Amino acid sequence: MPSWLSNQIMRAFIKRDRRQIRLLNDCWFFYYSRRNSHSDTSSLQ
Repeated sequence: MPSWLSNQIMRAFIKRDRRQIRLLNDCWFFYYSRRNSHSDTSSLQ
């Protein structure tokens, strides 16, 4: 996880901002899935 994203999530949890937590969680899953799917396709070539 990138450090900037980790810091944002920590701040959202401290502030108990559920909307921000959900948004950042979606960003993380999007980032993680893109990264994994990209590495999977590169290993097939």
